[in-house]
Amino acid sequence: MRCSLRVSVGALLIAALGCYHATVETGLTPSSQTVEKSFASGWLLGLVPPSAVQTASRCPNGAAKIETQLSFVNQLVAWLTAYIYTPMSIKVTCAESRRASAPAPRIDVGVNPTTEQVENAISRAAELSLRDGVPVYIEY
Repeated sequence: MRCSLRVSVGALLIAALGCYHATVETGLTPSSQTVEKSFASGWLLGLVPPSAVQTASRCPNGAAKIETQLSFVNQLVAWLTAYIYTPMSIKVTCAESRRASAPAPRIDVGVNPTTEQVENAISRAAELSLRDGVPVYIEY
């Protein structure tokens, strides 16, 4: 009985030292630009979360991936402060530019087109968009 209690307490302590890690992916294509904050200050077991990481100026195209982690060092600091101060590591991977490399194709129908010309332009635009996977603009 005494041995199983020791084993249970030991397993609980080892499990408590595990690193917490959460990842959020936005679906955007990631770039090589990252913004990192190794000691984002949280308080009272995380009840008061860290302040927002300012990424707008460094990631003009938005964020592709956000990772939060409680590393061993973060957890050690939290334990030493009786979980009053609970830091975490935050890493934001910026997204690549969403602009197309080439301008979208245009179909010019002309001024005062007939119904048949409009239908023909819409049909050509649909075929071109389906074939190339890009938007097509119709100009009147």
